[in-house]
Amino acid sequence: MYVAVKGGEAAILATHDLVAEARRGDPAVPEITVAQIREQQALACARVMNEGSLYDKDLAALALKQSQGDVIEAAFLMRAYRTTLPRFGSSEPLDTAAMAIRRRVSATYKDLPGGQVLGPTYDYTHRLFDFALMEEGREAEPRKASAPLDATMPRVPDILGAEGLMEAEEPPAGDPRPFDLTRDPVSFPADRDVRLQSMARGDEGFLLGLGYSVQRGFGGSHPFVGEVRVGEVAVEFVPEELGFAVDLGEVTLTECQMVNQFQGSKDVPPQFTRGYGLVFGHSERKAMSMSLVDRALKSRDFGEATNYPAQQDEFVLYHADNVEAAGFVEHLKLPHYVDFQGELELIRRIRREREERLAQERGAKEQDTMPEAAE
Repeated sequence: MYVAVKGGEAAILATHDLVAEARRGDPAVPEITVAQIREQQALACARVMNEGSLYDKDLAALALKQSQGDVIEAAFLMRAYRTTLPRFGSSEPLDTAAMAIRRRVSATYKDLPGGQVLGPTYDYTHRLFDFALMEEGREAEPRKASAPLDATMPRVPDILGAEGLMEAEEPPAGDPRPFDLTRDPVSFPADRDVRLQSMARGDEGFLLGLGYSVQRGFGGSHPFVGEVRVGEVAVEFVPEELGFAVDLGEVTLTECQMVNQFQGSKDVPPQFTRGYGLVFGHSERKAMSMSLVDRALKSRDFGEATNYPAQQDEFVLYHADNVEAAGFVEHLKLPHYVDFQGELELIRRIRREREERLAQERGAKEQDTMPEAAE
């Protein structure tokens, strides 16, 4: 039971002032701008856009500034704002094969059609502090011109699929509209479109832990990164009054396709299966984690045992949402005075009954030993 606390309005208003003061920090230090966060903290903005389920770099940067860098609180702000937006329709399916590549790597083929494109990545850094970054007004060194990229960069699963070695993916019969978990309640077992939606806005750390688990004692698989690609993809929309697609602009996406071995069955020959991840912005860790868990959740489709947490769609989907999880955890800070007083009285009563029982047992034991002492 929750208890209303009276007389706290002034205190709550005061906390708003304290939050604003804490957010600003030392007034002698120049205030960080939304544009600076958007341009220089792009990876954090990408995470907020994913977990906030809304692609808007400016709003993601604003959310990070307003929440003092608390990613979950920023995602909460994004979701709350998202509910106020009108919905005009659905865009056309995004064609990631036509992505304007900024980064594209594969762990399965050294020599890929189109080549490996390392792009911006921390994979090859030494994880040592660059103290020069603490110098104010430090200008970045001019970037050297790079060679133009190959216009043809087929996705690795498509290369394997041409040989019949990769699990084929076909739309469901009738190609129905994808489920919208923001409008309709989720039921279990959940279809793949529901699972992918939920994971796309799920907590990166939770998915990372689950992805790690399937490679250790709770899954035992050893997948290969078929391909990770990062770049810009055109978004198209078909207005009813026009009847043809109109280019609305571009979004930055990260796509990961994980390759897993499958021994086959009496109906399916041995082949590779895939796990899929597609997220906003440059978010490789999130896309890879998502693809690992996606494959684990497909175990039922392949007749595999579902013994591990990452293979249980109800466990994954119910606990991946960090906004809901944070709300459930943080509601414990609300007044629970009646509940606690009830448990406090219960503990006291149990202790009294225990002491009375022990006293009776001691008294009975003393009575049993008295005749022996008299003899």
